[in-house]
Amino acid sequence: MSYCLPLAVIDTAVFPDSYAAGRQRWLAQSNKLPSHTHWLPYPCKDVGPEGETLLTDTIWIGPEDASRVLVLLGGTHGIEGFAGSAIQIDQLDLIAEGLVVIPADTAVLMIHALTPWGYAWQRRCDANGVDLNRNVVDFSRPLPDNRDYDLLKNTLYLANALQRKTAFAEFKQQHGRVALEKAISTGQYSDPSGPFYGGKAPAHGRLVCEDLMSKYALQQRDLAVIDLHTGLGSYGYGEIICDHQPDSAGTRAAQSWYGDSVTLPLLGTSSSVPKTGLLDYAWHAIMNDRSCYITLEFGTFSTDQLFEILLRDHQLWAQTDNEQARLQHSKIMRRHFFPNDQAWREMVLFRARQVIAQGLHGVSC
Repeated sequence: MSYCLPLAVIDTAVFPDSYAAGRQRWLAQSNKLPSHTHWLPYPCKDVGPEGETLLTDTIWIGPEDASRVLVLLGGTHGIEGFAGSAIQIDQLDLIAEGLVVIPADTAVLMIHALTPWGYAWQRRCDANGVDLNRNVVDFSRPLPDNRDYDLLKNTLYLANALQRKTAFAEFKQQHGRVALEKAISTGQYSDPSGPFYGGKAPAHGRLVCEDLMSKYALQQRDLAVIDLHTGLGSYGYGEIICDHQPDSAGTRAAQSWYGDSVTLPLLGTSSSVPKTGLLDYAWHAIMNDRSCYITLEFGTFSTDQLFEILLRDHQLWAQTDNEQARLQHSKIMRRHFFPNDQAWREMVLFRARQVIAQGLHGVSC
């Protein structure tokens, strides 16, 4: 396996302070690109904290008839868009400067802020509480049933964190740590106010992806899809998570392109447990045997801390008269998903450059 890692100076100033700043910088960098680009925006029906319009922006870089495409997704989970913006802006700059050369017969499709409302409001979900990464299910059929979530639901809303932790510890002792994580995070379709809610209909980001698949006939091309996330795993490390079936062509492609660092939730080798309704599945459905989808997950703090912060976020948003408390908690959310740490940001950009270079090389060979 051979690929060229761009070694330009890492500039952490590409990390934005807000959705609006991230979008403005992303558009500015896009305008510096050479020819053969196509910008396509997707307005979101919801608005930002100042009543501003929210959009998912996309750009196609390279020949329109390219048979291979690297797809870079950012902001699948809204607040994780801070890192998604930074990585995409960094790549746009590298391409504009000629430090990343897109191979022949290959294009790059960047999708910025798939959940723009969550990005703008510093939440993980959309305005309806929907987690885009639990939304890819067939809504014409009975929705998945998460009985363990129903058992824990009342515990999740306890205001007393000590009581909640005690209840979690009892559940873990009885059923195991993995069962606890699955109960809370695998996805649920019964509680719109709760965490990891998959919704009742396709969400904005899913519709954007499906429209792009159709517009660009992506089912006819070889695809390397990289979905950028933060908040889970070892601090500063970008884990390559592959949710393809272990014995599938997608997993074989991921292991060939990215090597032994690939982890698989279905084999228990990942910091992530298996989940329902992942965005991955929409892309898996159109992929040929020379394609794969990976999540590049940058770790921050512990999973226990992640659960507590998310649960508090959903508690506060379930209350209609707690705006000040929500604003205070958004700072905690931001710190977990977007640490104000120079070293963390440097690690994110370096690892992202490495993995994107691997994906671009893999899909183009």
